[in-house]
Amino acid sequence: MFVNKLTKAVAALALLSATATAAEFEYSGKIGSEQRYFIHDSQYQGQLDQNQLSFFINPELYWQWNEGDDSLTFQPFYRYDTQDDDRSHFDIRELSYQHVGDDWQLKAGISIEYWGVTEFQHLVDVLNQTDSVDSFDGEQKLGQQMLNLSLVRDWGIVDLYLLPGFRERTFPGEAGRLRGPLLTDNNNVTYESGAGENHLDFAARWSHSMGDFDLGAYWFHGTNRDPLLTATQAGEKQILRQYYSQMDQIGLDFQATKGDFLWKFETIFRGTSDEDFLATQAGFEYTHVGVFNSAADLGFLMEHSWDSRGEGDANSAGAAMQNDLFLGSRLALNDVQSTDVLIGIGSDLEHSAITFIVEASRRVGESFKVSLDVRVLQSSEKTEPLYYLRNDDHLGITLEWYF
Repeated sequence: MFVNKLTKAVAALALLSATATAAEFEYSGKIGSEQRYFIHDSQYQGQLDQNQLSFFINPELYWQWNEGDDSLTFQPFYRYDTQDDDRSHFDIRELSYQHVGDDWQLKAGISIEYWGVTEFQHLVDVLNQTDSVDSFDGEQKLGQQMLNLSLVRDWGIVDLYLLPGFRERTFPGEAGRLRGPLLTDNNNVTYESGAGENHLDFAARWSHSMGDFDLGAYWFHGTNRDPLLTATQAGEKQILRQYYSQMDQIGLDFQATKGDFLWKFETIFRGTSDEDFLATQAGFEYTHVGVFNSAADLGFLMEHSWDSRGEGDANSAGAAMQNDLFLGSRLALNDVQSTDVLIGIGSDLEHSAITFIVEASRRVGESFKVSLDVRVLQSSEKTEPLYYLRNDDHLGITLEWYF
């Protein structure tokens, strides 16, 4: 398979280069456990009840040589879930060789690229597949095979990407929570492209900072990261089949720093053989520095989501936020323990769906970190995707040891 050949070639090239000159080696990472407690009983047959415990390990190995011009990064990830077998999974987040020139940079292997400036939804983030069993909010991504050439110019940075191979989205299993009534079939996946998961995608992105403004624009051509889920009869029960279309997507992101305000904007236009649509995410974050004459900073956030497709349906992954308002507040104590709290609420302006979140974290001692995650998901209308998660309000506590 081409992807495996690429990965082996990258590792071999980097290791051979490292033997030619003195190399520096560093290792770090984290080991942790996560305990989820679901407030309500399970809604669908086969689901776990209240408690869900998992353990994970995420080390990082880093080599550099030629005074830092060449480097190799390896970052595997593994999670073991005691309840949901489909949440137990292994992934290579990073296995990449990187060379830095005077005004260019080359990266080859497996990597994760994060794009976007907004808080509650990252519309423009398109290269990597979402790891939806690891994190419900879509923040976690699967490693993507890529070849990336970055060119640094006075008028901006141009990134060119070749993306061989495709990662299918992860979904909870029968015992998992945070899913709808139908299980997603991971064994019978279809593609619009005859090349299937081996389609060669590519992207080009321009980014530039000009004073108070940060700008980005890109074009992506390849396999849609959002699957179309279709209900299909399989024996005596219905399941959801995954279908991945081809797409062209243009994206823009913009951030302006004006005093205590951060103004943020993201927009995409996506074209597929089935539909074309436009979506935006826009808002601001205001930070009051030194609130009450202390070292703490208190921020206020507001963002609005709009999608031209409208409300969609329970199986539509792309139109869940068609006209939604998000309000939030962030408190950073700026203490030795790096205490941070984010409270947010999202409301569908056309329906009754409401999402309430609390995210908090604090260091304990030199090597430990404890995090709190609260999610309340409410909807009384069957046309809303949140209606099928209305019993999945939960509290999560994560303890991590950094080494």
